[in-house]
Order: sequence, then structure tokens, then C-alpha cells
Amino acid sequence: MRVDAVEEFERHRSRLFGLAYRMLGSAEEAEDVVQDTFLRWHQASTVESPWAWLAKVATNLCVNRLTSARARRETYVGSWLPEPVLTAGGTLGPLDSAEQREFVSLAFLVLLERLNPVERAVFVLREAFAYSHREVAEIIDSSEANSRQLYSRARRRLADARGRSDRRRGDRSHHRDLVESFLAAAKQGDLPGLEKVLAEDVTVWVDGGGRVGAARRPISGASRVARYLVGSLSIAGEEVRLATAEVNGALGLLAWAGEDLVGVLVAETSNGRISGIRIVANPEKLRLSHPGALSGSLRATAPGLDPA
Repeated sequence: MRVDAVEEFERHRSRLFGLAYRMLGSAEEAEDVVQDTFLRWHQASTVESPWAWLAKVATNLCVNRLTSARARRETYVGSWLPEPVLTAGGTLGPLDSAEQREFVSLAFLVLLERLNPVERAVFVLREAFAYSHREVAEIIDSSEANSRQLYSRARRRLADARGRSDRRRGDRSHHRDLVESFLAAAKQGDLPGLEKVLAEDVTVWVDGGGRVGAARRPISGASRVARYLVGSLSIAGEEVRLATAEVNGALGLLAWAGEDLVGVLVAETSNGRISGIRIVANPEKLRLSHPGALSGSLRATAPGLDPA
């Protein structure tokens, strides 16, 4: 393959990862899609519009993967959550607006599971990449009218499912204040302090994938959630340390036991309180991948990580 062709692909690698991750909710699978797209790029002859060609190939690869993933997730042990990624370094592209950040949040990626693969492709291409319906139609091999219909249906389904989402966005600085107050109370094992920042109907979802000891059903209620969280801050007698980092566009917490990353926690806020908490503890989802990085040196080298 020509060097200039490789360089052309590399110019689009990060954007392809962002597209595939929004489609799949898995960094590992998104990286696989990027690699598979490169292999097809390697075999292609003349391509007039590189990004349009790459986006079409990657999108269709994602649609195929989603079809099989839906069946696997129906038998998933416990709550299924997306694989978290660090985003302070621009992993998923610009996240300047509240809407851009919401669209990559763990909570919203869970909602996207309600869409069928083609609906999800249309929604992601329209919302995250500002594609016209003509461009979307070319990617999914359909008509503009069908693209409009799929997009409208996807928006209705998500609007029905989101419920309180508009109230959950909140102010970014206030969100940070709540998370830091939560962190301080959690580190001290302060149950009253935790309950003070939790909404009465707060719910926590934990994704352990059946590989670690974790709640397999959602836990609701400020008192129950606070007790569960305090009880989770030790593993086999070893204290769990917490650090803050930007995870999927929001301030989150990384949990460490010794040198091992054992969990990622991201909170949702509503009306001045934490209304939802999603914890990823499945070891297979704790790589916190982003293009060109990550290993055991995460704490020292990952962008957006602040030891606490």
C-alpha cells in the first residue's frame, strides 16, 4: 500500500473510532471496526472521497456487529453498560456543548440500545456528525425519505425513554461540585454525607459481567445506595482508592485496588442531587482505551486524570 494512502487513513482514524464507539458502546469493538475498515481500505483501488468511503464501510461493519451483539446482550449477566473511555484528550472528538457530552454519556449510550442497528446508524450520523439525509441515505443504501423516517422514529423512541433527561443535564460546574462532595463523603465512609448528595429515588446500576462480585440488579433509594457504595469501597479487605477523571464527557471516578483498576463510576445529576450512578466493574471493560494509549501506567499518563 502507498505511504500516502496509509497517511490518509491515519488522518481519519480518530474520527472513525468516534463513529464506531457511538455505534457500538464498546471501545474494543470500535478499535476492531477501525482495523477492519483499514484492511478494506488497503484492498481498495481508487477512492474519490476518502472520508465518505471510510464512514460508509465503518458504519456498515458496525450495523453487522450490532445485529449479533443484541442477542449476546440479552443473555448478559446483570446490568449491561457501555465500555467507558477517557475523553479529556479528545478521544471522541469535540465535546464542547452539553448536548455533545450527553450523547456520549453512559446513560445515553444505554438508551441507544433501544434502537435497531439502522436507526442507530442514522441517529448517530445525523446528531454526532451532522450528515444530511442525502449523505445518510448513501451510507445505508436507502432513500432520503427512508432516512428521514428512520431518524424521526429514532428520536421518538429516545424521547419516550429519556424521561427526565432535560433536567439531568445540569450545569457542568455544579455536576463537578456534586461529584467532589460525593467523593469526599465516600472516602470517609460518611453515610449521612452521601445521602445528602443523593436524590431520594437515586438508582445505581453495576456492570460486573458475571466476572466479579457485583449487584446484578439495580439498587434504588438513597439509604440503600449509600450503604452499598460504602460497602463496596473494600475488596478482600483492601481499601479502594478513588481518583477523578473525565469519563464519556463527564467527571467520573476511577476505583483502584492496589495497582489494579477495579471500577469506573459515573453519576447523573438532577435538581441539585445525584439521581443515577453507573458503575462498570467488568474487568474486560476497564481498559479505558483511547487511540494511541493506555496500559497499567494510566494513573500517571492518561489525560484528564486527577489523583484524589
